[in-house]
Amino acid sequence: MADKEIVVETRRLTKTYRDFWGRQKKVALRALNLQIQRGEIFGLLGPNGSGKTTTIKLLLGLLFPTDGEALVFNTPAADVAKNERIGYLPEESYLYRFLNAEETLDFYGRLFKLDPEVRRQRAQKLIEIVGLDRDKKRILKEYSKGMRQRIGLAQALINDPELVILDEPTSGLDPIGTRWMKDLIVDLRNRGKTILMCSHRLEDVQDICDRVAILNEGELQKLDSVRNLLEDVQRLELRAKGVQINEDLRRDLEAVMAKHGGSIEFVGHPTTTLEELFLRIVAESKAHPGRRYLPEQKGQPVADPNQHVTAAKQ
Repeated sequence: MADKEIVVETRRLTKTYRDFWGRQKKVALRALNLQIQRGEIFGLLGPNGSGKTTTIKLLLGLLFPTDGEALVFNTPAADVAKNERIGYLPEESYLYRFLNAEETLDFYGRLFKLDPEVRRQRAQKLIEIVGLDRDKKRILKEYSKGMRQRIGLAQALINDPELVILDEPTSGLDPIGTRWMKDLIVDLRNRGKTILMCSHRLEDVQDICDRVAILNEGELQKLDSVRNLLEDVQRLELRAKGVQINEDLRRDLEAVMAKHGGSIEFVGHPTTTLEELFLRIVAESKAHPGRRYLPEQKGQPVADPNQHVTAAKQ
C-alpha cells in the first residue's frame, strides 16, 4: 500500500459511550486500525451494534474519539472543513419533504456555496443520472422509499466529492434499482472517487467491493480483498463448455483427480443467481410485450409462447 495514496486512516481508533455519571456504558469501537486507498470501493461489514455507524460518525467529525485518531485526506477527522470533499448518504435520508428534487439539490448546493449556474447544471445532471427526470417537480413527500434513496444519493454527489460514504445504499431499492445502484458505485470508482460502503446485503458487497473489513462488537476481525477472503484454496473449480455430463466423462475426471491425489465432490451444470435471472426475465418481458408464462397442466401441452403474444394483442 506504500505506492497508494491513503484517503482514510484510523490509528487505534476507540469510542466508549458513557452514562450521565461518566461510567463506562459500552465500548462501541476498540483500537480500530485501517487504511482506505484512493480509488477503491471499501466495504465495512458487521452485525448491528458492531461499530460501523460509530466509525462513520467519527470520520465525519460528528463524534470525538475516546482514544486513538482518525485521519481523512491526512487531516484530523475533527476538522469539519475536510467534509467539503466528502459526500455522505445516511441509511435514512433526512430530506425536506416539501421540496422537490430540483429544490433539494439547489439547497444542498447552496450549503457548499456553489455558483447558481453550477448548481443548476449539476442538479439537472444528477437528476438524470439517478433516474428522476420525470419526477423532478414532485415534492419528496410523494416519493417512494426507493426514490428517496435515489435523490439522497444525488445530494451526496452535488459537491463532486472525492470520498463518498454510503450507509446501506441499496436499502429500499428493488432488484433493478439495486443493480443500477451497484453499477453507479462502480462507475464512481472508475472516475477516481473513493467509496466507503456499509451494507447488510452481503451479495452487494461481494459484487462490487475491492476490499472488506469485518467488525464485530467494536473490534476488527478481518480485513482483506474480497477475492482473498472468499477463495477456498482447498478446492479446485473447473469450467468447460460444449460438453454434457455422462458416465464416461465422470469416470475420466475421477481418474485424473485420483492421479493427483484429489477427489470429485460435485459434477454438474453451473447455476446463475436469482438477481441475474430476475433482470433477464424483466428485460425479455420488455422486449416481448404481451408474452406471459402459462404453467404446464397434466395431460395438456404448453401453448406456443408466440400464441400468448397473439392472444394478448386481440
